Amino acid sequence: MLDNLGNLQRTHSCGTLRVHDVGTTVTLMGWVSRRRDFGELTFIDLRDRDGITQVVLNSEDAPEAHAKAKEVRGEYVIAVTGEVTLRDESQRNAKLETGEVEVHARELLILNDARTLPFQLESATTDALASEDLRLKYRYLDLRRPQLQANLRLRHRVLREIRRYMDEQGFTEIETPILIKSTPEGARDYIVPSRVQPGKFFALPQSPQLFKQLCMIAGMDKYFQIARCFRDEDLRADRQPEFTQLDVEMSFATLDQIYSVTEGLFARVFKLIGVELPLPFPRFSFAEAMRRWGSDKPDLRIEGMELQDLSVELQQTNFAPYVSALAAGGEVKGIVVRGGAGLSRKALDDLQEFAKRYGVTGLAWIKLGDETTSSLLKALGEESVARLASTAGAQEGDAVLIVAGKTKPVAASLGALRNEVARREKLIPANVYAPLWVTEFPMFEYHEDDDRYYAMHHPFTSPLDEDLPLLERAVEGGETELLGRLRTKAYDPVINGVELASGSIRIHRRDVQRMVFKALGMTTEEARSRFGFFLDALEFGTPPHGGIAPGIERLLMVLLSTENIRDVMAFPKTASATDLMIDAPGEVDPKQLEELHLKIVDKK
Repeated sequence: MLDNLGNLQRTHSCGTLRVHDVGTTVTLMGWVSRRRDFGELTFIDLRDRDGITQVVLNSEDAPEAHAKAKEVRGEYVIAVTGEVTLRDESQRNAKLETGEVEVHARELLILNDARTLPFQLESATTDALASEDLRLKYRYLDLRRPQLQANLRLRHRVLREIRRYMDEQGFTEIETPILIKSTPEGARDYIVPSRVQPGKFFALPQSPQLFKQLCMIAGMDKYFQIARCFRDEDLRADRQPEFTQLDVEMSFATLDQIYSVTEGLFARVFKLIGVELPLPFPRFSFAEAMRRWGSDKPDLRIEGMELQDLSVELQQTNFAPYVSALAAGGEVKGIVVRGGAGLSRKALDDLQEFAKRYGVTGLAWIKLGDETTSSLLKALGEESVARLASTAGAQEGDAVLIVAGKTKPVAASLGALRNEVARREKLIPANVYAPLWVTEFPMFEYHEDDDRYYAMHHPFTSPLDEDLPLLERAVEGGETELLGRLRTKAYDPVINGVELASGSIRIHRRDVQRMVFKALGMTTEEARSRFGFFLDALEFGTPPHGGIAPGIERLLMVLLSTENIRDVMAFPKTASATDLMIDAPGEVDPKQLEELHLKIVDKK
């Protein structure tokens, strides 16, 4: 028989009792984490979100409660009332914050029973946990794990601190619509059919971008929002189809003002975990970041291993792969791994396969040990290999990893290799946070697949003032090759190799916005159809403005040192955008489709 709670109230949570509570009578409620039966004595570890308290039931002092304790199993929900006592010194548990005390219960209520769980909540290591798919199917059980509960409570504290900070800085929190117009440019929209307007669709916002700019046109001056956003894109460990971002916009903002507000925000949030971020963040242009680290989100915790250009040294080589790469306008670059001469042949082969994922055909290496060994000795000879190692800045005991090809794959492969080698060789220091800004991103990037330019950030990003003439020449003068040279007032803050936000000064002039749309291949009619309301708004006195949008989940991933975004969300989806718990997405009733004037077409 289950008991009723009645008017009984908790006096304490299971993680709060300490020595100073000894002698007081308390009522605790929670889940049975573990029960240990010793005949006349029964011990129960009682758990709630705040921790665990050991409860003791004695058949002599409380026979009825002790008899009930024999019935409980793991994850039963119970309430106990009893006196807090000091544990014997030999029985104290230093691993628990409540480990110096226990509750000698005189009353016990069984409020609910529980089936055997499909997996164990406790495990010695993360690797020993049940499969992630099984835990996602029973996410409400997985969330009972103390680590996930701590993650979500930190998320709450982060959001609370963000709101406090933004309010102190004079920002107004404004909610923007969830049902908006589809304006595809970049990631795919999630679309929502309209029942009352057959054949027409809403879209879920990828971000509140246009609405926050409209707030600036409306004179709101400083806007922010904790915004839910949706993107129908292929997922990775740090992406989900729905996510949360802090959306920020400021009128009359300079780059330095936005940097200052953002750095202050991150500094406040990182204090929640006891970390003082170094201020101000160093700033590097996109071009410099790619040249030095092969990445627009470099991890500055890794010392050295900057990209070394070996192209000049190899201009006279007869080695076919390098000859063809340089003749095609490509590059030959390398990184120096300090102490890397000890890398095994298997490790180097593994790194070669890793590099190939990023579009290069192979990885060459030089090891400077007691004698120099290299995969290039036969092709280049000892003297050329020695010069190559010297040009790269390698010393005895080091290794040089070299790739050749087009500029983008070379940078991408070496940037990824830098991170991978540092991870494998344990070259990344723990408990270090290295922030930076990456600035002056290219305005457009060219895609060979469809022979056109796309906006690298979004089409509302302002070019640098000095590059405006290039935009006009490219669009109005037909010099389209100049589009690849345009730089923007865009900026990304990066901490420990994770891009935490993306922001920019926006275009506030209608003539410039029209040129950008035209550069992206939009006709006047197409631009009018997609963004007519916004182009109209730009005619009514738009102030210069800019903003930024830190991703809440990515921020938490850095704060918690996890690489899995699902660790910082309550109810995440799988890599295939599936919710295993509620079995979504799912089919809908044919009547619903009929109401929406939709029909499922079998492509077969």
